[in-house]
Amino acid sequence: DLLACEGRSAGGLLIGATINMRPDLFKVAVAGVPFVDVMNTMCDPSIPLTTGEWEEWGNPNEHKYHDYMLSYSPYDNVREQDYPNILITAGLHDPRVAYWEPAKWASKLRAMKTDDNEVVTKFDLSSGHFSASDRYKYIREKSFDQAYVLDKLGLKDAESVSKL
Repeated sequence: DLLACEGRSAGGLLIGATINMRPDLFKVAVAGVPFVDVMNTMCDPSIPLTTGEWEEWGNPNEHKYHDYMLSYSPYDNVREQDYPNILITAGLHDPRVAYWEPAKWASKLRAMKTDDNEVVTKFDLSSGHFSASDRYKYIREKSFDQAYVLDKLGLKDAESVSKL
């Protein structure tokens, strides 16, 4: 009841794959600029950085990698089931994970999940992949993320924390 997870970029892919495979493990998940549309992105050599990643990830245009990558791609594996509360963040100017990846993943999650938990999206219209460069804005962003986690864990005040 008090377990949360958080990951950014490829770590967001890990969060997405995990909550598809074992949504019961977490009460809340935070996916920051999550790389969740693995197949569409990695199959398209015109997208910057894609072909350079084939050496590490494999090229899904080759059969030996395609089925394996499809097996964990968060967007492709959303299904009708309960999911934890999810906060998804993205940056409009992100050259690594385009904002539409987390947007369409959130939309698919909302359409298919079978529970009343939230899927919240927060899009920063002035940031890119590495979030805010201003330290105070960065602290505000992290505070928002952590406040969301604490709220969904039921730990939003000192009294609830002292009962642990």
